[in-house]
Amino acid sequence: MSILNNYQLTDLPMISNYIIEKGLDYKIWIFDGEMGAGKTTLIKSICKNLGVIDEVSSPTFSIVNEYKMVDGKTVYHFDFYRIKSIEEVYDMGVEDYFSSGNICLIEWPEKIREILENEIALQIFINLKNSQRFIEINR
Repeated sequence: MSILNNYQLTDLPMISNYIIEKGLDYKIWIFDGEMGAGKTTLIKSICKNLGVIDEVSSPTFSIVNEYKMVDGKTVYHFDFYRIKSIEEVYDMGVEDYFSSGNICLIEWPEKIREILENEIALQIFINLKNSQRFIEINR
């Protein structure tokens, strides 16, 4: 477990590289945190450092965004905040995404906890307390 305390937004490139280094052995990265904690902002920085060439934005309404990297690989970015049932997630073929061998970045993982139970994932917890940001990374 790693904890990064009281970081600033200007620290995101360095933090992103650190998370990428910790996540090299994982294809599923889950981002836990309250609304407004900075999950999407962190994911944007991680994608930039991974070499994503597409514009990174929150997939709140589309549920999943697909981004191409400089090396031709793909990164999938999920936001499960708006799903209404686990069946909806299965219907979109989430298992195919997870087994694709591509990195899957997941916001609001608690909405699909039963699917993630059998997946090995890098877990990133983001907390915002009293205007201070904290990140905990578990492997």
